[in-house]
Amino acid sequence: MLTDVEFVAHFSPELGQDYRVAKSYVTDVPTQALLQIRSLTHKLTELLALPMGITFDSPNLYDRIETLNSRRVINVRVTRAMHKLRGDGNRGAHPEKYHLTSEQLQQLSEKSIERLLSLIESLFVQVTGKSLPKYHFEAFDSLAGRDLCYRAVMESDPQAQYLVGMSLKTRALMQREQELALGDEHDGKGSELGSSSETLKKAEYWFGLASTSEMDARYEYGVAKIHGYSGEPDVIAGEEAIAQAAAAGVVNAMALLGYFYLVGGKSLAVDRDKALDYLQRAADLEQSEAMANLGVLYYQEGALTQAYQFIAKAAQAGFPHAQYHLALMLARGEGCEVDPLGSEQWMAEAAELGQIDAMFSRAQSMLNDDNAFGTDLSQAELYLREVIKYGHSVPAMIELSIALADGVLGRIDVVGSASLLKLAREHGNEHELSVISPLWDSLSQQVENVIAVTKNKAELVALKRAQELLA
Repeated sequence: MLTDVEFVAHFSPELGQDYRVAKSYVTDVPTQALLQIRSLTHKLTELLALPMGITFDSPNLYDRIETLNSRRVINVRVTRAMHKLRGDGNRGAHPEKYHLTSEQLQQLSEKSIERLLSLIESLFVQVTGKSLPKYHFEAFDSLAGRDLCYRAVMESDPQAQYLVGMSLKTRALMQREQELALGDEHDGKGSELGSSSETLKKAEYWFGLASTSEMDARYEYGVAKIHGYSGEPDVIAGEEAIAQAAAAGVVNAMALLGYFYLVGGKSLAVDRDKALDYLQRAADLEQSEAMANLGVLYYQEGALTQAYQFIAKAAQAGFPHAQYHLALMLARGEGCEVDPLGSEQWMAEAAELGQIDAMFSRAQSMLNDDNAFGTDLSQAELYLREVIKYGHSVPAMIELSIALADGVLGRIDVVGSASLLKLAREHGNEHELSVISPLWDSLSQQVENVIAVTKNKAELVALKRAQELLA
């Protein structure tokens, strides 16, 4: 019986090699595994198009999948499966932006491998013309990371050094997300705070070693210098390294250099033509943030049709910030026809992927609009808590406090409501405090009124605690 790696190699020798590499990264470099799977999915579109004589007009993976669907090369189920792999890869590129923990990232990479195998099973007969063979899945190799570290340390392999750096960077950024949330809950005194800084120092070290010959590492080394992974930032050195990587064709470097020329850097003056050139070159290679920034550039210049086109491409590529802005443009009819349903759908997708503003918008719609798309009060509460945790949003604190006090979520929780109002008052600006003040008085009065009449001991304990919080 074949192993899963041999099974994919029977489907396509090239994809089999890519699958083997992706699987080897799952345990120790899951973000790289997800990026490898996305790249494999891109190659799969070529494999499916070739025998049908289809030539793609765009390198954009979303467009390619939709082209295959519209030409009936793949059915709806396969289309959805390929889009799911595309989305997994996008989350792997920036796991910290999706608020993923290390455990969740590894689980996602394992699940993505399962999805890929299932997809290849469904396409095997169509692509090879042979019957589907039996195979068994071999467990993920827990020794792959050791081999990677051996090559990085003992053989000074630049690619291995780069991947070690990427593993450390990904871990550090996810640690930083958790630290910020924990620090807010404990007034900045969480016991785990600071571990991300040490991990970032290690990441910069490995990027520095690899950067002499590995251009992807040169880009990451530049980012590390700009953000001061090892202490004080060195922005000029970082910008120079990123420019060198961009000149070598590193797509993320081209996207970031284009952004620097768009807004200006320490050693780089604002230059619209250079910004447009680098962003367009990165966008042509399907770099989602470059597409989004091109959209921003054209939006600021009032070229709304062009802005819409690029923001839509970035949204389709799975970039949640672009999905949020696309939802706003569709709601307003900016550069496009007004499309309320399309707007709600993109807002829902951005929220599902953890975009803070989209989560807040969706929660408000779910709580306050009976006709909202996909109303789910438990999901609304989850979104608000995520926005408070990661976005430290006072409006979200107020919204959730009101919902808990009024029983909108199916229960009344005056302690939770009072805690949120107290937190909001500690963080609110002048305008927000003017909103909080009458809510504070109203909740205080509500608590006093119920205390005066209740005979339930448990309820009385909760009410007294709420009263203490509001004192």
